[in-house]
Amino acid sequence: MADLATLRTRLAEAEDALHRLHMGEMEVRVATGSKAVEYGPADAGKLERYIASLRSEIDRLSGARRGPILMSF
Repeated sequence: MADLATLRTRLAEAEDALHRLHMGEMEVRVATGSKAVEYGPADAGKLERYIASLRSEIDRLSGARRGPILMSF
């Protein structure tokens, strides 16, 4: 498992890669520890899920609490 600083660095790299994809780059590369993964425009959803998982892990490690879930009927 990666430490909080490493996860934050990976998140910044992944968010930058997603931005570059949205700006029209055909391929972006994201390092994930000792290996790198390449994403193309068709993989934007996969990259967004990776970003969400990084954010979730950062929240868990940093003790961040999410607000309550409000439901209305």
